[in-house]
Amino acid sequence: MKILIALDHLRGRRAQAGDRALLQRMLRSSDDKAATAFWKRGGQAAIIRRMAPLAGLTDTQGPPADKPGFWGYTALSAADVVRTYRYLLEKAPRAHREFVLAQLRRATPCGSDGFDQYFGIPRAVSRPWAVKQGWSGFGLTPAEPCGAATQGLVVRPADLGIGRPVLHTTGLVDGERKIVVVLTLQPAGSSFRAAAARITALTRQVHRAAG
Repeated sequence: MKILIALDHLRGRRAQAGDRALLQRMLRSSDDKAATAFWKRGGQAAIIRRMAPLAGLTDTQGPPADKPGFWGYTALSAADVVRTYRYLLEKAPRAHREFVLAQLRRATPCGSDGFDQYFGIPRAVSRPWAVKQGWSGFGLTPAEPCGAATQGLVVRPADLGIGRPVLHTTGLVDGERKIVVVLTLQPAGSSFRAAAARITALTRQVHRAAG
């Protein structure tokens, strides 16, 4: 969702001071506070209604009616994530594409909430890569904080209502010629460390199979 939020904002929203820096934090470090700010300014689910036809998305649906501000509850599919990357690479205005990709290439080892975001593609595939990761359901704070800076965390939803944690790795690899999208629903009670190891191993297999 953060890629769609960024592309929508770059397309038509009136820029405010600090927007570029906020977009950088949202894309590089998966900053939820930044995403929420742009989600509200963009009209919440109106972002999806604008971007879905542009990117050819067929499965993406906004959050439930009783949770309009919860962009993280948006339903999507792996196919639609692939379509989002294809739109970014093939149809988005060049300046928008270059800005977004520049941030994804600089994904930080730690998310702004203290979770390690170097699982999946970053550990399974050699650089260069450009990635956007996703995770939820592992508690309010990481059991093993990534790095030392964990103050002022923006907490993710502890549970998306499906009873199991999720971990996703998405991005461009092999000179940005290939799109890799691996979305996983992890076993209930899984630790972040164990889930990260599983998705990294799976991503390695997917990449090898793709040749």
